[in-house]
Amino acid sequence: MTLIYTLQSLAAHPPRLSPAYKSTVKRSPTKPLIPMRHTLSELTGPVYGHETVRENDHDLTLQGKGEPLGERIIVHGHVLDEEGRGVPNTLVELWQANACGRYIHVVDQHPAPLDPNFTGAGRTQSDEQGYYRFVTIKPGAYPWGNHPNAWRPAHIHFSVFGYSFVSRLVTQMYFPGDPLFPFDPIFNSVTDEKARNRMISSFDLENTKPDWALCYRFNIV
Repeated sequence: MTLIYTLQSLAAHPPRLSPAYKSTVKRSPTKPLIPMRHTLSELTGPVYGHETVRENDHDLTLQGKGEPLGERIIVHGHVLDEEGRGVPNTLVELWQANACGRYIHVVDQHPAPLDPNFTGAGRTQSDEQGYYRFVTIKPGAYPWGNHPNAWRPAHIHFSVFGYSFVSRLVTQMYFPGDPLFPFDPIFNSVTDEKARNRMISSFDLENTKPDWALCYRFNIV
């Protein structure tokens, strides 16, 4: 499955004001946006972070003194341009809740256990063909207080930097068949069904590692 955010598909973007997602009421602009032309330095300036990617930053199961708890999974895919060509050497970062649905963050007071062997954050670079790969733990659903009995579907946050520092995509990857999809205002703020389904990864049996980890594919365009 492919997530596409291009100038040709702006209609697929969620509106800035989505009342069912209550945080947008405070965050969305109340006046028309003012376009500002990027300068040459913004368009060609350096992208930071590549030089600090360490060898095992893509494997979130190796960050503690022992293995984290939960279902080990592989998440992989390609970073592609609008023509379907791989985008090489792209900085791809992710962050997520642990298997119990909790983040390591002072604001997260969900009464679920923290895992001392799981930070929930990883980073990697795409290779010359635009391919990336992470090893992690499948995140759990968690309550978020937006409305009565509100739960977020299991998801992984992605950040992808383009050719310059101001070229960045932040999005979420979901898992197929989640029963919470119909009840999640964030997922459903993308009103175009085809675009919404592009945020759902596809189960990839061919690339599972037998007796070790299931695999999901998520391409980012």
